[in-house]
Amino acid sequence: MITSSVFAEETPSGNRVPSVVTKSVSDNEQSLEETSLHPKLSLLEKAEILLKEKSFKKKKQAVELLIEAGDKAGNNSSDSIARKWLENLLSGHLYQHRKDKTLVFVVDGKISNAISNALIENAQKKDFKKITTNNALRKQLRSAIARLDLSSPDAETRLHAVNNMLDDITPENAALFKNLANQEKNKNVKKAMQLGIALAALNQGSKEDKIKAIKEVAGSLHPSVRNRLALLADNEDKAIANAAGSALQKIESRIKMFGHAETLFFGISLGSVLVLAAIGLAITFGVMGVINMAHGELIMLGAYTTYLVQQLMPNAIDYSLFVAIPAAFMVSGLMGVLIERTVIRHLYGRPLETLLATFGISLILQQLVRTGVSPQNVPVSNPSWMSGSLEINSVLSLTLNRMYIVLFCLMVFFALYFLLRKSALGLQVRAVSQNRQMARAMGVRSARVDAMTFGLGSGVAGVAGVALSQLTNVGPNLGQNYIIDSFMVVVFGGVGNLWGTLIAGLSLGVINKVMEPWAGAVLAKILVLVFIILFIQKRPRGLFPQKGRAAGD
Repeated sequence: MITSSVFAEETPSGNRVPSVVTKSVSDNEQSLEETSLHPKLSLLEKAEILLKEKSFKKKKQAVELLIEAGDKAGNNSSDSIARKWLENLLSGHLYQHRKDKTLVFVVDGKISNAISNALIENAQKKDFKKITTNNALRKQLRSAIARLDLSSPDAETRLHAVNNMLDDITPENAALFKNLANQEKNKNVKKAMQLGIALAALNQGSKEDKIKAIKEVAGSLHPSVRNRLALLADNEDKAIANAAGSALQKIESRIKMFGHAETLFFGISLGSVLVLAAIGLAITFGVMGVINMAHGELIMLGAYTTYLVQQLMPNAIDYSLFVAIPAAFMVSGLMGVLIERTVIRHLYGRPLETLLATFGISLILQQLVRTGVSPQNVPVSNPSWMSGSLEINSVLSLTLNRMYIVLFCLMVFFALYFLLRKSALGLQVRAVSQNRQMARAMGVRSARVDAMTFGLGSGVAGVAGVALSQLTNVGPNLGQNYIIDSFMVVVFGGVGNLWGTLIAGLSLGVINKVMEPWAGAVLAKILVLVFIILFIQKRPRGLFPQKGRAAGD
């Protein structure tokens, strides 16, 4: 028969670690199982021998030995070896040689020694066979890795480990939590450990222990708590059932509260998108009285500029937005100046003709994008720092891209606000918007102000396109989805009033999201439109009416 013997092998770092070779032995020599139980062998050596057995029972013993080896070694190199074995066994990357039984890792076509981690040259995967696992063993492995993480110096790692163990708490894990909780300094980790102790009491404690544990976990949002309390709510013991039912009601009320918070967050993020899309329109509409139906296509140009910048910076996606924002402002702004100089300037005082002309321009811009870039949607990647979410608890998480959009919206708003309030251009814009004839008499070049204002509003639309590219598909019809909403925001807030645009955009976003769960997305928009129609019957000039010319003076 073939069995394994172990000797010490020196790694490149100078550490001596166990290695395995094989030799033929007679039938009366030690069996593989007897060898694994030899008192002179280390825990890792015993685990290595047991892992090669076909029996899943022996492999479970090997996992326990690896846990013990990791616990004893602490942060030494042996701990990393034990953890690597557990992780690779769980992921299906742990193999053994078909002849000499050497353990190796097979990851992405590369084969390395499981002990020294040294790459094995000219090795072929067909010469190795996988160390098999089953559901019970994989469950044990996940718990084992989490247990090793409990000794990590990083609090987040320890918290993640405890949460993984809460899904299937065992008396052994509960006892481990009791030993570690008194030494734990991080409040969140300690709280999670105490929750695990309470869950163990809910599973196997006495009646008094269960009632006490129910009171401790009441209000906890962890899924394991809700699942266990739901079972206890049907318990034959009325005291336990009543306590569990009361705790469940408290948890459900907290879930509803966080659900409302999530709806509010999504409403604010939607409102921020509406503000970004409408704020440029509010400037041009308020100063010039132009109904610009091409505003949506200026937003689209900003989104496509983001796409093209990413194509030029494929290895720097994390920084591409910082280039795309000024680039989109310039592209859309220059296009806006071109539209004003060539078309809008000849149509002042004729709003219907302006509407038709800008609608035609919007169709031209859409076709230019279809011809020059692509008729299909194009992919725009999110930077790594905008990916993922901020997890508040198990029922509430806030996506990072929407959080950044809200922050970006406020930055754009206050930048525009201070530009219009503190700069010479802002003073001239306000003068022209309030009384064009008087401004001309005072020497203000209203034609230049009109061009600069239209360019500014168009540039802001391009910046809005950069933000939208991080939330939705970028295609030729992108602007059409926001042009109507932009006009609604401007009319509701008050034509030409920045504060009105901000408040109106955020309000309409929240109202939409509040109504969507029971009315649906389409009906919610219809109801918002009906509300605005009824509102302007009472306040034709919006929430914050513009003074001067915009007010009809």
